[in-house]
Amino acid sequence: MAMMATPAMAGVDSCEVCIKVITDVRESMDKADVKKKPKVEAALGAYCARDDLGARERKICYYIDPIKRDVAQPFSTGMTPDRVCKRINQSNPEICTVKFPVKTDKLGEKDLKKMRVKQLRRILADRGVECKGCVEKDEFIKKVLLTDHLANDEF
Repeated sequence: MAMMATPAMAGVDSCEVCIKVITDVRESMDKADVKKKPKVEAALGAYCARDDLGARERKICYYIDPIKRDVAQPFSTGMTPDRVCKRINQSNPEICTVKFPVKTDKLGEKDLKKMRVKQLRRILADRGVECKGCVEKDEFIKKVLLTDHLANDEF
């Protein structure tokens, strides 16, 4: 039973930041170089050395840097980015825990009521806020609305 739950939990967006990084690296390379492991390692290093990366991309680079060779192997065989991320997640489980923040720019109370409590908790966690004593969904919604000014902060 536990074996069946594992693939369901590892959904398409479970490694969203890792998939973005791997896709960006693949797009930055020449098609002929994608099959060469040393070129893949160099491209990963060049991507991670960029100054315009967001905090989450830098965090993935921090995790990938020590295992570049392990990343280059499945990458060079033509594996899709999500499969590469699932493979490296087996050796470093933190990779798939990095997620982009939930977009809450134009969410009103009506939209928040449609969300699950788990999603509301994630929004609060992205903002660095803890909702102590919150039991009901309405309490989480109020806390999300009260902390709306923290929405655009990047850690």
